Order: sequence, then structure tokens, then C-alpha cells
Amino acid sequence: MPFQIKRMAYSVPTQNFVAISDVHPNLARPSIIGMVIGKTDAKGFPDRKNIGSERYTFSFTVRDSPSYFINVHSWGREDYIKSLSESFRVGDCVIIENPLVQTKEAEKEEKFNATTPSCYKLLLSENHSVVKICPHYEVDTKLLSLLNLPVKNPQDFYSLADIAANGQSLEGRIINILAAVKSIGEPKYFTTSDRRKGHRCEVRLYDETESSFAMICWDNESIQLAQSWMPRETVIFASDVRINFDKFRNCMVATVLSKSIITTNPDTPEAINLHNFIRESAEMLDLDDEMGDHFRDSINVQAIVDVYTVEQLKMKALQNEGKSEPFYGIIFAYISTLNIDNETTKIIRNRCSKCHYVVNEGTNSCSFCSSFVSSSDASLLFASFDVLVDLTDHTGTLHSCNLSDTVAEEALGCTVQEFQTLTEAQKTALKWHLLLERSKIYFKVIISPSSRTGLRVSLLSCKLADPVEASQNLPGKDLPCPASKQLEGV
Repeated sequence: MPFQIKRMAYSVPTQNFVAISDVHPNLARPSIIGMVIGKTDAKGFPDRKNIGSERYTFSFTVRDSPSYFINVHSWGREDYIKSLSESFRVGDCVIIENPLVQTKEAEKEEKFNATTPSCYKLLLSENHSVVKICPHYEVDTKLLSLLNLPVKNPQDFYSLADIAANGQSLEGRIINILAAVKSIGEPKYFTTSDRRKGHRCEVRLYDETESSFAMICWDNESIQLAQSWMPRETVIFASDVRINFDKFRNCMVATVLSKSIITTNPDTPEAINLHNFIRESAEMLDLDDEMGDHFRDSINVQAIVDVYTVEQLKMKALQNEGKSEPFYGIIFAYISTLNIDNETTKIIRNRCSKCHYVVNEGTNSCSFCSSFVSSSDASLLFASFDVLVDLTDHTGTLHSCNLSDTVAEEALGCTVQEFQTLTEAQKTALKWHLLLERSKIYFKVIISPSSRTGLRVSLLSCKLADPVEASQNLPGKDLPCPASKQLEGV
């Protein structure tokens, strides 16, 4: 008898379903209905009975009530497992007919599978079991609502600041996280040393305590789920993710595991509070991201090698439209706008020492973590450059690029404190010194529909260019310095 996967065409039949709480091995031909709340990728392994061939397996977790959910496992031929696995996703409602009910070995099995309250597990037989997929519009609302209930105590989670504060003491720990989605990266594809294909996707999270935290997805199921989330709208409760120290980034990161269950937009008081925070902080985040990316990204500029002209950079941005991931590069250009001697332009801002976000001068409070900071307590805040510059080369001009903090100090050749002691004449002389020289600039670009130019360009390094290196990167272009009439901000 061939395996059966059925997609329900009209309605969920009025048959007698066994509640997961009542499942036991002595049941004859049980039928279970529930929502798929977790799922692993289909994977092959050597078939010990047929040397040289492979068998395949995958598992998923089904829930039919707030208190009960169970793991379902299937083994079999490649076409059966792949076809069954591809027939439904997390969030679908399924009916499982005639599974085998077995007692689970919790300590062994829950190392790699979701921790469940049931003492049992379900096994799908290729020859005897049937899986039916129910259309959402025919599913009872009580079942659908289960998709918004975390599988763990909704108060049992770490804030992102708690993770950062605990640091490497959390190394290897399995924990729960409640956070908002800040951005979803493009999936990256690779081939391992044993020629297996893999993929990876980085999701950036934030909450009331931390502005950016990385969560890594390695499997197709979690990557597909992540692609359905909306940046700065979606809140997730991630159960049983692993925390590790990332030596390259020098910070803690979370990893989604095969046992992880991620609840999208959980219906809990804690998640509702976080949703409110998202709405209230949206404008502030848009504004402050223009200025603060370099605080939250530790980028090794020596690893950046792609050289662009202004025109090529704009073309690359058009190709990346709709993508949340940044791209990096080098540009040899002139700073053509630099308003550092204009009293009407604010180029120095106080930031919170705790989270590096801008301090509201009217309320003396941090606009992100809500800390109260006193201007008399220097340990609670620091002054940093926030300068908007235009960059010009022979192909065009990039407007409103961000030159901030230590990158600005490096470019200007002085600290904020030293700059504040300069006379207006000295500031003007400093400006013209930079306007008349070509610079080698490392940059980061993020597509930002909310910004005036549609781009957020942050300068990661800005130094006077070596003429030989600049000419080598501009073949056939022996460019003079732009004439004074081309320069703005005079």
C-alpha cells in the first residue's frame, strides 16, 4: 500500500479524535488532530540493512491543547519522507491517522527533539499511516489560537540584556528568549567538506533592554519560518535555543536547534508589552539607526575588498531593494559636504553609556533603554560626533552619509573634546583640508525606505587616500580635485 498524504478539500471531518492527553500504546487505529508547532528537516542516514543506500527521517511536534503536545517521527524511503515533509509547514493543522504509539525515552530523545509533556511519541508508518492537511479556514479557532501560546512558561525567559550581562557563563546553555524581530538576513548557501549542502540565516532581535542581538538559523524549517516574520512588527518567544560565545563578533549569540519551538506573536502580557514598546520606539529606531550602526557592529574593515564608484554603489542598492541585509565596500571619493563650522547644524550628541543610544536632552533620559542620565555624571553618557556628509566622485554624489564617533575622530584628526576648543576659523580650515583631498572610505549600506535617500550609508573608516592606490582603482581616470563650485557646505 503506497504512503498517503491527503490535503483536505472542504472541511475537517466530524470524526472522533483522540486527545493527545489520552494517547497510549493500546489504542487501536487512533486519529489525532493538532497544529504543527515545530518541525525538523528531512535527513538521510546509512541504511544498515542495505549497504550503500540511505534511509530518511524527519520529525514534527503537534499540539491540540494549551497543556499537551507530542512529537511525531517518521522513517522510510527518500521519496516518502521528502514528500511527506514538504506537504506541510509549521502553522498547519494536520490529522494523523493510525500512528504507532510508543513510550518515549525522554532523556535520550529530548536531547534533539522538543521537550513535551506527553509520555509517548507517535511513529508514522509508510504503509499504514495517513497524514491529512486541513485548510486554515476550516480549522477550529481554539486550535488556531494554540499557535500563539508559548510551550514554556511565558515568564520564563532571558531578556537580551540578561544574556549580555551573564556573558560566557551562559556558554552552551539552553534557554528561552522573548524578543522583537529587528531584521531578517538573506539565507546563505554553502557546501560542507563532506559535500552536503547547508544554509544559514541570521535574524537580528531587540527588546527594551538591548538594541541588537543575533539569532542563527541553520535548518530549512526555521529559515522559512523566519522569512514570514515582519521586521519591527513580529515578536517571538523562542523556546530552547542555545547560547554561545561568538569569538569573531566577540559577543553572545543564540542558535535555533532541532528541539527549539518558536512561537510567533505570542498572546501573553509580556509579549503585548513588547509589542507596545515596538510601536512607541519605531520612529526613534529609524532616526537613531541612521547614526548608530557602527556601535552595534564590530566590522573588520580589512575583510572588505570590493571597490565601488558612486554610480556602482547606487546600482548595487537598486539590485538589493527589498533586502534587509547590508552590503559593504570601498569607495575613493571626495567629501563634498561637511558642515562642521555651521552653528545651526548639530554635530555632537550625547549617548547613553549603557546602550549607546541618543540621550534626550529635554528629559535627560535614554531614548532606547529608558535610563535616566544626569549630565553631571560623566560615567552615564558620552559625547560623540554625528556628522552627515556627501561623497562625490567622477560618477556622482552620495548624499547624507553618516560619519560618526571614532570614525569621525579619525577623519577629522581630533576628539570631540578637542574639536569643542577650536575657533570657528580653525573649524573652517579643518573642513577645507578634508574637502580638498580624496579619501579612501570603507562603507556599509542598508536599504532604508524611511530615509530621505532610500539608503543608510555609514562610514566605517575614512582616511586620506594614497594617490597610487586611488589611481589603480580608477583605471583610465586621472581625476583632478573637484572645482570649488562643486563643493557644498562652504
